[in-house]
Amino acid sequence: MADVQSNPQSVDQVKYEPLYSIDGQSLKHAFFAALVWLRNHQQVVNSLNVFPVPDGDTGTNMFLTMQSAYSEISESADTSAGKIAHMISQGALMGARGNSGVILSQLLRGFARLLDDKPVLDADLLVEALGESRNTAYKGVVRPVEGTILTVAKDMAKAAEETRSESNDIIYILDKTLKAGEESLKNTPNLLPILKQAGVVDSGGKGLVVILEGIYRYATHQTVEIGEVAAERAPVSLESLQMSQMHEEIEAGQDFEIVVDFKPEGELNLESFYGDLEKIGTSIQVGEGDDMYRMHIHVPTDKKYDPIELVGKYGAVQKVYIENLMEQMKGKSGEEDFSNPVEEGQIAVVAVSPGDGISRIFKSLGVSRIVSGRQTMNPSTNDIFQAYKYLPTDKVIILPNNKNIIMAAEASKKLSDKQVEIIPTKNVPQGLSACLRLNPEGELKEIVAEMNESLDEVEAGEITTATRSIELNGVNVKEGEVIALLNGSLVSSSKSIVKACAELLKKSGIEDREHVTIFYGSDTTQAQIDEVTGFIAKTYPDHEVEVHEGGQPHYQFILSIE
Repeated sequence: MADVQSNPQSVDQVKYEPLYSIDGQSLKHAFFAALVWLRNHQQVVNSLNVFPVPDGDTGTNMFLTMQSAYSEISESADTSAGKIAHMISQGALMGARGNSGVILSQLLRGFARLLDDKPVLDADLLVEALGESRNTAYKGVVRPVEGTILTVAKDMAKAAEETRSESNDIIYILDKTLKAGEESLKNTPNLLPILKQAGVVDSGGKGLVVILEGIYRYATHQTVEIGEVAAERAPVSLESLQMSQMHEEIEAGQDFEIVVDFKPEGELNLESFYGDLEKIGTSIQVGEGDDMYRMHIHVPTDKKYDPIELVGKYGAVQKVYIENLMEQMKGKSGEEDFSNPVEEGQIAVVAVSPGDGISRIFKSLGVSRIVSGRQTMNPSTNDIFQAYKYLPTDKVIILPNNKNIIMAAEASKKLSDKQVEIIPTKNVPQGLSACLRLNPEGELKEIVAEMNESLDEVEAGEITTATRSIELNGVNVKEGEVIALLNGSLVSSSKSIVKACAELLKKSGIEDREHVTIFYGSDTTQAQIDEVTGFIAKTYPDHEVEVHEGGQPHYQFILSIE
């Protein structure tokens, strides 16, 4: 998707009335403008992902976090800027997804803290709030890395502070702050070598600049919609879409109703779109209106996020609605429960899982609750919180099993009075290794210590398909090739799954290991499974090899090397 025009006219180019204060409703409209502008740049931000793997979701995570924040104020008529900011902050915290979404929620939290119950936002408060946003975000990250969204936020706050003495005009300050953010973004590759190597700027920093652009465009009466839709326009209403009547009857296996509003990239091929949807679920409806489409579908639990991921391939996701239909289907057969009972005083483990097969294994190891979390659809802070909120024990251990979910897990602790510990598992093999140390009757601190020790006892391999061409870590990758990652680092790219696995195992130090466990993905063929397992058995005859259904999307194989 081509980049949307994202360079707003500066104060030197547009005529505008100086702005000296913003009340609650004006702040609400400005935030909506930022949401719309981010929505329009969602795929652009996603495309800046450094690694050529199917998890370039920074734009989506930031958009869904912003959408959750806006949902808190969409119906509010409050005129207090401080109260509106507080509601935005709370909504962002609950809906934060991925590291970028969590950091964004921290920026909004700091901003809201400075406004408190202030009726209006003026130039002084704006500058102070941007500074507190920066401070809060930096404090929320254990090891801040420069060349990221944090750096962009810092440089924006600094520019605002330096500009304050020049004018009381909020628009003037926003203009200078935005220009500083753009320059900071351009400089991120010079601060973070991996960005320079990949030839991109930081995706989170880009998202933050886009958000401020949206606010600035609103303040200067520039459009935030593609086309002729003004910033003041209300959100596209669901009722405005011309659609056929939704199916009322719920069929067996239709556990979730998914509705996605989206703007397609170019002309939408309906025949192809319907064909892809029919592979996922039933009760399919597609409607058009106001230059966008709505997709409606019923799917089983294990495919809850598949429609969202599919729509993302056709265009920019704007809104997502997920409704659990299982409550309307009491007593239906075939429903799989991945939970384990837990008693008061015991240690409960909550694990994020990318597929049903892996969920079953986690259940067999004593995990109390499973949170569905895929590479392209990270669970929110609230998703994780709800998994343990009502458990009858106050001792909880969370296994994120994805480096991009760790911060959301940490954020969930702020919502709970329970004793919550996070084991920073970056992949499924680490999560499974940690579970082997679980003793529900043990002392929480001791079990946490043992689980953390287990993380170094396993090497994690992943086999997937490259989403773009790039040269990274000395590996020349062509889009569509099979790539291998070892503990999150790119190690190989080839046209063959077996060759990718061979290189992965070679670099894993498998000679010093004894056991290989293979988890095959939802789209992996039996021929591919036989080919890989046969190769490993023949090449490493002294190693034990286990094969399990993983059920994870996008990744043909996950390997645990112990």
